Amino acid sequence: MTALLSLSGLDFITSISGAATAISNVGPGLGAIIGPNGSFSLLPDFSKWVLSIGMILGRLELFAILVLFLPSFWRN
Repeated sequence: MTALLSLSGLDFITSISGAATAISNVGPGLGAIIGPNGSFSLLPDFSKWVLSIGMILGRLELFAILVLFLPSFWRN
């Protein structure tokens, strides 16, 4: 997620803290844009989609999602 956010033009601190914030579903991140005085509304649309998917994965537990894609889980 951090790499995708960086590709959308965000700086490293904003990218990594935004990804951590989305996965763990906690409050604001770090950086000038999404810091304590900032808002996620200033992010590009692509970044908002990436963070939304991260929130869903964080909420559903990443390991439960990964198990769905493991062929060995479905064979037995």
